[in-house]
Amino acid sequence: MNLPLDLSRVHFPVTTLGPGRRLGIWFQGCSIRCPGCISADTWGSGRHRTTVGQLLDKVQPWLAEADGITVSGGEPFDQPEALLELLEAFRQRSGIDILVYSGYPREQLAETLGRADGLIDALISDPFDRQQPQSMALRGSDNQRLNLLTDLGRERFADFERPLRPDDHALDLMVDDDGSVWMAGIPARDDLLRLRDLLRNDGHSLQISADTASRSASGNLPE
Repeated sequence: MNLPLDLSRVHFPVTTLGPGRRLGIWFQGCSIRCPGCISADTWGSGRHRTTVGQLLDKVQPWLAEADGITVSGGEPFDQPEALLELLEAFRQRSGIDILVYSGYPREQLAETLGRADGLIDALISDPFDRQQPQSMALRGSDNQRLNLLTDLGRERFADFERPLRPDDHALDLMVDDDGSVWMAGIPARDDLLRLRDLLRNDGHSLQISADTASRSASGNLPE
């Protein structure tokens, strides 16, 4: 359990990225960097260096309360060995479902998914495309696919192969020790830009991932 892991953040409970109260884990670092990504703050590496074992120790108290686990990023499959070790440990410790988000097409993940057989119940695959509509549950753009990989995945996630409903328009708020506020979920297109402008007009200071992406395009985001 000493494999290094570049971690963005962990939160419990997350209620907007799958059914029930979920343990949310965000990997840090992404080589795909989809234009318009709402999580551009997770692109660069080096936010929080840890190990799989340390992460497991941190989240162990939440596992008994969680209904499922959602792994996102960043790009989890950019750290395949750490991802596999983490998923295997979760399988050994709990019978709850595991959802993983990836910006890679499923076909490109064939080798790693073969090694992860039975470890991932549902996979949201394919890159975010801001030119595509956003009308399907759990997805930022309609080209992304919900892949149900196990019987548990089909039981837990079959209901999400559907258009968005009004109750899908929700976000979880997370507050870090330094006072930073994070949102978990999939906002409607440009919602965070509108929120940023609204708060700034009221005299508040707010930075969103779109600002981070702009700095990255200018070469100012750490790699």
